[in-house]
Amino acid sequence: MENQKRILVIRLSSIGDVILTTPVLKAFKEKYPESIIDFLVIDKFKDAISLSPYVDNLLLFNKEKNDGLSNLVKFAKELSKNEYDYVFDLHSKFRSKIITFVLSKFYGVKSYTYKKRAFWKSILVNMKLIKYEVDNTIVKNYFSAFKDFDLEYQGEKLNFSFEPELKEKFKEYKDYIAFAVGASKETKKWTVEGFGKLAKKLYETYGKKVILVGGKEDCERCDKIEKISENSVINLAGKLSLKETGALLSQTRFLLTNDSGPFHMARGVGCKTFVIFGPTSPGMFDFGENDILVYNKIDCSPCSLHGDKVCPKKHFKCMKELSYEKVFKIIENKEWKKNGSKER
Repeated sequence: MENQKRILVIRLSSIGDVILTTPVLKAFKEKYPESIIDFLVIDKFKDAISLSPYVDNLLLFNKEKNDGLSNLVKFAKELSKNEYDYVFDLHSKFRSKIITFVLSKFYGVKSYTYKKRAFWKSILVNMKLIKYEVDNTIVKNYFSAFKDFDLEYQGEKLNFSFEPELKEKFKEYKDYIAFAVGASKETKKWTVEGFGKLAKKLYETYGKKVILVGGKEDCERCDKIEKISENSVINLAGKLSLKETGALLSQTRFLLTNDSGPFHMARGVGCKTFVIFGPTSPGMFDFGENDILVYNKIDCSPCSLHGDKVCPKKHFKCMKELSYEKVFKIIENKEWKKNGSKER
């Protein structure tokens, strides 16, 4: 490939999936430093990728303005003015497929799409006829779209960028513990009782209140956890922007989180993570030395790609049977016992 090429990378949503594109963007930029990378994302998720050192131009998709077949075609036509050499569809759903098709078919842009799981497998999993199993990690699947470009996979070295001045704003929380208690689907959320009792135990044992982070949609849940914890938390749910949350996590000792966006944000700022899995598969990710899996693996788990509104078997054992004592022991063994002392 000649040095200066302009490429379009499409990943429209959501927070975690957008952040997971950063290893392949980094690899491409390192291999082809003269290339220009444009990144297309839905406007509400822009902060997941804005300020990235690997993105030259951030393009925003507005659903109200650009949704619908005719609007998507118009939008693609507008994008064609940028004279892309390549388009990489890392979303592979209706919107991104239409945009990629128009650019490829009518404007001669060479297109690449990442390898998703077979459609028939998804149907059988949704019908509960077969057990969910991953074919590969999400990041490795993203790399598959770039197979013609000889990129080097170096693990899941994620990047989440924020304004440098924000780090100073949250220095008072240096070495605090944070909990991210929300998730996109109900079955991916550990219990409020678990989070609340664990926060109380950590506060009693190590002397620092636990910080709760999350969006406005997590406020009610965090209020319940605060009550159960008997005032052992600092409840910041709904009070921080995405960038502020990332800056805060860059200061904390570690984050305990569900399988959700904050897991990837934390990894993107170098924060140690303890991540709870239940219905979804840990095999979707390539865990680093600072990523500790908390997984109460039972016979029916994993049962879902993205989680569900309710447990398919109605018992929700994968989360309900994960006790706060067990999670505390995992944290204690990784954080304090290895040092031979209980730091406060």
